[in-house]
Amino acid sequence: MENKQESGEDKPYGIDKDFAHPKAVELIPEEFFWDCVDEAAPFGSDEGDTALGEYRDWRQNNPNQSLLECLIWVIEDVGEMDFQKYNSKMLNRKKIAAQIDDDDFDDQQFIYTLDLSVITTGFGQLVDEGTIDAEAIPVVELAIDRQLIWSELVEWEEYHTNLKVLKDKLQKI
Repeated sequence: MENKQESGEDKPYGIDKDFAHPKAVELIPEEFFWDCVDEAAPFGSDEGDTALGEYRDWRQNNPNQSLLECLIWVIEDVGEMDFQKYNSKMLNRKKIAAQIDDDDFDDQQFIYTLDLSVITTGFGQLVDEGTIDAEAIPVVELAIDRQLIWSELVEWEEYHTNLKVLKDKLQKI
């Protein structure tokens, strides 16, 4: 089954289930995933929409590169950090809570936007190509795990619930 992207038709801006790879639609039929305006959806916020657009631009310019290369670029650009520091040490609940409470730390940028950009980039590949590169999955999972902690601490229940669904889907991929 050919999708509209493979047949050469114009790609839409943003997330569009009608243009998605059939495997993505099969793996993630949940409507929240495809919502372009729900802030609790991966592609529904400005940050998620921007990350999807950036991934697509990157992929167009790097058709043979691994998704991991894109994730390294995202982490170093959006997170302003060395990729090697994006690791399981970031999952310390007390540290995340302290970052949220620290007026000098921009958790909106360096936790929410960074992690959402990683998540959206990984799932963007799924939407467009029907897969997520195996070596990128642990990085996307790390982002989801940190977002699960962050969303619980800031009491964003709907987003937290959606993240649990994404983590389950990622493990099945």
